[in-house]
Amino acid sequence: MADKQNAVVAGRIIQSKYEGSHKKLVFRCLCALIGAFNFGIAIGYSSPSIPSMIKRGVLTQEESSWFGSLLTIGALLGAPLGGWLIEKVGRKLSMTFLSIPFTTGFLIIALATESYQCYFGRLLTGLGSGMVTVCVPIYVAEISTTSMRGVLGSCVQLFITIGIATAYILGVFFEWRWLAHLCIIPCFLAGVLTFFIPETPRWLLKKNRKTDAILALQALRDPHTNVHEECREMEDGSDPEENVSIMEILQKKEFSYPLSLVVFIMIFQQLSGINAVMFFTVSIFESAVGDFAYTATVIIGIVQILATLAAVYLMDKAGRRKLLHVGGLIMATTLFLFGLYYKISAKGWLNPFLNTWIPVFCLTFYIIGFSLGWGPIPMLIMSEIIPTRCKGAAGSVAIIASWGSAFIVTSQFSALQAVLGSSGIFYIFSACCVCGIWFVAKYIPETKGKSLEDIEMYFAGNSTHPI
Repeated sequence: MADKQNAVVAGRIIQSKYEGSHKKLVFRCLCALIGAFNFGIAIGYSSPSIPSMIKRGVLTQEESSWFGSLLTIGALLGAPLGGWLIEKVGRKLSMTFLSIPFTTGFLIIALATESYQCYFGRLLTGLGSGMVTVCVPIYVAEISTTSMRGVLGSCVQLFITIGIATAYILGVFFEWRWLAHLCIIPCFLAGVLTFFIPETPRWLLKKNRKTDAILALQALRDPHTNVHEECREMEDGSDPEENVSIMEILQKKEFSYPLSLVVFIMIFQQLSGINAVMFFTVSIFESAVGDFAYTATVIIGIVQILATLAAVYLMDKAGRRKLLHVGGLIMATTLFLFGLYYKISAKGWLNPFLNTWIPVFCLTFYIIGFSLGWGPIPMLIMSEIIPTRCKGAAGSVAIIASWGSAFIVTSQFSALQAVLGSSGIFYIFSACCVCGIWFVAKYIPETKGKSLEDIEMYFAGNSTHPI
């Protein structure tokens, strides 16, 4: 058994040296990543649109909090639907389906005249968002080579940030209704582009469709790559058993342990306050910098893209754990400083210049920290360490945990702010970031440079620690 594993690993090392051009792989990933872009515009849409909706009388101040947080409720429903679809009909067709709730949701919002119509449209975009967070990372991880998985996997978050920034920038020029009309275009395009991508070879092998798996690899790899050898290695590292149930996942440590790690890291990601910040960036800045709010929000969106690009570059150089540590430390520090700003500002101790730029500085560096580590890496880790046989069910559980905690944070953000004050809520987010750093240091293994089969063997107890 050990000799077989060593031979498989050695074969992968040799194969990785002769991967050739990645043009075909990158093109297919870009087609899939439009789904992540749509997820980003769904997140970013509420920030510039909520103030506009309130001014036009479509939503009240109280209703605006629910409009922002309804995306998370929809995502809670979308996560298990996405998990079921990727196992039932495959990864490719699932991503075709997820463009439907996005397109329909934004169309309903664009035509809405009452708040309940906005709610329903927002719920549908949340449904698509939940499906994206299961389907897209798993698809990208399963079609990628070992050397490109970190870069392409982190591009999921990159496209989310590009979507957020796009919504922010367009929100400066268009009110909520026209902005919703514009959002329909990429949502429809995402569905069309999925016809240009193949199914993942690993899913096809799991369905005993080896010929189709080889054809899929040929559509993804350089013409000079030995796809038959890569296919054989995937077969050697895979388990021929059928999909496992939720009860089996909970009972077997090889499934439950990686799932628990993913669940906790997803929860810590949300407890950093990121969705509260993203949904209500304009509102936060309005209370801090007044008329400068929209410009500051656009700056935040652009900075997030640049920082995520840095993470894409560093992902397979610095490794997942180091980026989580650095990003978490930056977030914890800036959130604490932001809380301190609110406390000092309330006492009138700051001059107008500092009163304007301290919150912009703190949130800018908070976004940099998030984008370097806690933005792209949790979904990447989910796609890497959950075994292939239970990716659908276990991935759904992880995303439900993520969106469930996101709903709690976003729906209770205003209430907690009223009870604890603006400073208190940011202190709590800061403390959660510190706890997340400790959790990563103690429990999360480094997956840089390891194949999905090697990682799966490690959690099954048949391999050395992947660090």
